[in-house]
This record gives sequence, structure tokens and C-alpha cells, in this order.
Amino acid sequence: FFLNSVVEDRSGRVEKDTMADAELEAIRQRRMQELMAQQGGGPGGAGMPQNMEQAQQQEDQRRAAEDQRQEMLVRILTPDARERLNRVRLVKPEKAVGIENMLLAAAQRGAIGEKITEDRLITLLTQVNEQTQKKTSVKIIRRTSALDDDDW
Repeated sequence: FFLNSVVEDRSGRVEKDTMADAELEAIRQRRMQELMAQQGGGPGGAGMPQNMEQAQQQEDQRRAAEDQRQEMLVRILTPDARERLNRVRLVKPEKAVGIENMLLAAAQRGAIGEKITEDRLITLLTQVNEQTQKKTSVKIIRRTSALDDDDW
């Protein structure tokens, strides 16, 4: 802990010892540097970009990759299938991204010969749901005490 000495000047204002404040500030700075290093945001790290030009360049690359991804989906999905996939994205974005990745991987392998219809997409969604469905079970355990009568 820190020992703070409190000094009251002639006007009645109370001032804390600045040495304890300086130590506290040094600890805060060290902790902030540790957090930045963990997140990769330090100088030369892979976290936040160093300047606005790099940030803009990264944003442009991300946008170009997303445009290319959407263009591929337009090529392999019928309009009805794209509409259904977009509705799935509204409800379960992670599931829609997973389906898109699966479709794009199949297209790159050459496994997709013709455009995927809405019915085929529904079949894929059903298969993915069956594979990823979580099995939940509830087990109720009743606590017994020495005062409970089991004879009732």
C-alpha cells in the first residue's frame, strides 16, 4: 500500500503527496504497456496500425477480399439461394459464414458443377444443423438430509 501524506496549505486546500501519485502512474503505465504487448499493439506489433495510411490500406484489402467473396457467391448460388443465405445471416451470422466457407471451398475444388439452388442450400443447412446440433440433457439431483424420511 502507499502512504499518502496530506498537506493543507494556508487557503485550506488539501494536497496529496505527489510521490505516491507518480508511483501509481508508473504502475499504470507499465500495466498498459503489458496489455498492449499481449494484444500485439506495441510498436511494430500486429495489432493496431501505426498510422492512418496503414489503417486505410488494411481496410481496402479487407473490403476487396469481401467483394471477391461476394462475387464468387453470386457465381455459384441462384438468387433465391443467396436470399435464403442472407436471411440465415440475419439470424445466425456464424452459421452463414460457415456455409459460405464450405461452398467457396467446394467451388475452388471444382466440386460444384452448376449453380446451387435454394432446395440444395436448404439440404446443406439441414445437414450442418444435424452435425452441429447440441445435445442437452437435464439431470436433477435431489439433495437429501438426515431429517428426510424415506419411509413416506
